[in-house]
Amino acid sequence: MAEQRAQQETGAGRGDSSPRWASGFTVFAGIMMIIVGVFHMAAGLVAIIENKFFVVTADYLYAFDVTGWGWIHLIVGLVVLLAGFAVFSGRLWALALGIVLAGLSAIANFLFLPYYPLWSLLIIALDVFVIWALAVHGWKVKA
Repeated sequence: MAEQRAQQETGAGRGDSSPRWASGFTVFAGIMMIIVGVFHMAAGLVAIIENKFFVVTADYLYAFDVTGWGWIHLIVGLVVLLAGFAVFSGRLWALALGIVLAGLSAIANFLFLPYYPLWSLLIIALDVFVIWALAVHGWKVKA
């Protein structure tokens, strides 16, 4: 009985070599990437349409025009969103792309901290979870 339960939890016995929890983390990462992409696109649209929404900090080393940040967020968001859908394939290239894009997203939000700090910290935290899920558990999913 315990052996059957262990086989069900790990996916063994069905010709499936990947544990269910590993594929669960990969699905989690894909969903989080889609959400982060939508968040990026929302922030980008706000910056493009209503650039007075964000407070411009004086004497910041990485000072860009708010509209420029809007375009950066819109493009990064679209790419992260599409990569999130690609992660569902479980292919190695999609997992590696997901890790790279989550890293770029975290860097972009680090640079965006003075404009909207809490939002940027939230996105950085989600990016860290995505990188963790893909790096630790993504490779366990059968491609």
